[in-house]
Amino acid sequence: MDFRTLPDFKGHKLLTMINDEQTGLHGFVAIHNDILGPALGGTRMYLYPNDLAAITDALRLSRGMTYKAALAGLKLGGGKAVLVGDPKKNKTEAYLRVYGQYLNYFNGAFFTGEDVGITVADIEVIAKETLFVNGRSEGLHGDVKGSGDPSPVTSLGVLYGIRACLETIFGNDTISDRSVAIQGLGKVGFCLANLLYEQGARLIIADTDNRLVERALAKFQGAQVVEPHIIHCQKVDVYSPCALGAVLNDATIPELQCRIVAGAANNQLATPTHGDTLFTRGILYAPDYAINAGGLINIAGERELNGYERERTLRKVACIYDTLKNIFERSACEQVPTHSVADKMVEEILTNAEKLKNN
Repeated sequence: MDFRTLPDFKGHKLLTMINDEQTGLHGFVAIHNDILGPALGGTRMYLYPNDLAAITDALRLSRGMTYKAALAGLKLGGGKAVLVGDPKKNKTEAYLRVYGQYLNYFNGAFFTGEDVGITVADIEVIAKETLFVNGRSEGLHGDVKGSGDPSPVTSLGVLYGIRACLETIFGNDTISDRSVAIQGLGKVGFCLANLLYEQGARLIIADTDNRLVERALAKFQGAQVVEPHIIHCQKVDVYSPCALGAVLNDATIPELQCRIVAGAANNQLATPTHGDTLFTRGILYAPDYAINAGGLINIAGERELNGYERERTLRKVACIYDTLKNIFERSACEQVPTHSVADKMVEEILTNAEKLKNN
């Protein structure tokens, strides 16, 4: 297969397969862009139906990481690793350690951290074999201070983003009594639900894992549960996708009854044209890589010269509010969809960085 012919191969620098028959390790690493700095992106472990699906995810996610880092003002490029397998069955210490050995081949061109199917505890195992990881457990690891699980910080950034959306649509950013439909109650979705619940939001929730739904119901009194296939149809102020991507597509967009789409999932738009459709329908869309940058900002804090500092990181995460407000204002002024505005802003950043590098 010539990867360059794939529709999602867009300016990528590298796409490579990693494979180890003894442990069953099999996956792909994609590096999209490194003009701003070394590529950083999580490792996702998921039971993809085939290699093409895994490659497509790696390509899309790595490009998203480039855009996320640039818009957040980080000196990082975009990369992603996807491992093909069931994390509940195929993940062993030997598996993770072999993966860590593979990371050494990139020699600092690619740093990774946790993502779907990979936990902070897994990162600690991987770190036994490589230095090229971020997002280790909180506390000191030699000379490195770990930033811990990025999920709560991702959720906090999404909360700031939702407030920016509410202010744009309703004239104030008050969460209390606003209705929010949350799709996905994993680490980020649950943390976001908790933040919204504490501020008085009315929650409608869904997840394919009944155990996660039961945990949420025990925590969030008064939350309404719906089946996952209809969570996007709810008549709410905010629809918040916090699971996997491509949930905004030909089938779901005509069924939306929300004013705002603002969630933590990556690659929410099945294609860019679906962002155009949302704009035409008058639904405010918070570009995913802008609103969900909190986790990356948190992990990137480990790479600061004076090490990870929580308060400094949280100040940067709070800037997600202003970033989204800027996107929304430019969108309204130029009368173009929000995802197009965000893309243009990133492209301006990358172009200027390229010019500085070449001068």
